[in-house]
Amino acid sequence: MQRLSKTRTELPEMLVLDILSKLPVESLIRFKCVCKSWSSSFQTPFFITQHHHSNLRNNNLNLLLQRCNGNTYLDLSYFSRLSTEKGQNFSLKQNIQLPFSEYFSHELTVQGPRNGILCLEFGDNICLWNPSTREYKILPQSPIQRPPSVPPSVSNTSFGCVGFGYDSQTDDYKVLRFVINSFSYYYDGVNIYSHAIQQVDLYSLKGNSWKEISHPGVNAHYATLFDIYVNGFYYWHATEASGFIILSFDMVNERFSTLPLPEFDEGFDISHHLELLNFNELLGAIVYPREGTLKSFDILVMSGSWTKLFSIESVPGVERPLGFWKNGELFLESSDDELVLFDPSTRGLKNLGFHAYKGTMHIIAYAESLVPLNGRVEHGELVLRRPVGGPSS
Repeated sequence: MQRLSKTRTELPEMLVLDILSKLPVESLIRFKCVCKSWSSSFQTPFFITQHHHSNLRNNNLNLLLQRCNGNTYLDLSYFSRLSTEKGQNFSLKQNIQLPFSEYFSHELTVQGPRNGILCLEFGDNICLWNPSTREYKILPQSPIQRPPSVPPSVSNTSFGCVGFGYDSQTDDYKVLRFVINSFSYYYDGVNIYSHAIQQVDLYSLKGNSWKEISHPGVNAHYATLFDIYVNGFYYWHATEASGFIILSFDMVNERFSTLPLPEFDEGFDISHHLELLNFNELLGAIVYPREGTLKSFDILVMSGSWTKLFSIESVPGVERPLGFWKNGELFLESSDDELVLFDPSTRGLKNLGFHAYKGTMHIIAYAESLVPLNGRVEHGELVLRRPVGGPSS
């Protein structure tokens, strides 16, 4: 009887890499130890882009819930990773303590994601973080000279709004920061005159360096709810002499520009909130009343001019929106400081069982990424079994 010969069939390398690009980052990190050529391939720009685009294409989103740890806004922020698998109903996967939490406080501002990278900021401290690879980079202090104080003035430097974006032309991640240099003049202990000189610092991850760019001449304000980044432009609410406007910054050309807010009747800004957001890769706005717990939400987009897309009417027992999910559902903070999810198609309102101190809850959805930061990787335990002073969920 003829003996059958066993043959080994090897798959083409590109096919293998295509299969691997569909796997989660956790698996790819393990596979680095299996094959040196795989480890090298995982670090190439082509594979990094292919892997991230695969996650975006398949809508493989991870969900982080930022909230204050405890019963006051003075407690440290921490993150809860929520399950997004079908049938899991956003159950808690783990609570995460940031590996660099000693740099930050309760007023931690999170921006992103940009290709899976988050930017965390508190005052003078800024950090880039890839939650998928657990790599982080504390940005160096800016060496830019500040205006000198001339006696008898007293000076103080503070840090204002931050904008985080991606330059697709140079494959670079950039952080913009407004700097306010305040000068006060005193006579017999009384402040008789004050003025400020503003600057703008711009950081490049590729160069790991800061430079100064021209100030736009208007005052930018922190976004209270949403990270407002659309197709290479970062947006802020801003004020000029004539009133309220929108300020934008082009991350590629490094230029500021302005555009108008949607127009409403006089007194509207007193009775309603208007929050800017990224709505399906268009600059959008969500408008809702300041008072009451039965709220309606109007969604507008800027496409040449401001256009109202749709309204979500009369949602009971809610305070503020936190972001849209995959199929048009809306995350909201309830009047009881709980995370809830509203489905406009069924008008169902589901309590997801997560509590936070009032006004400290934020939702961050991101697709996994292998983008390197040339920083440090935290190898220690990040999981909080139960946050100190916080609820179990």
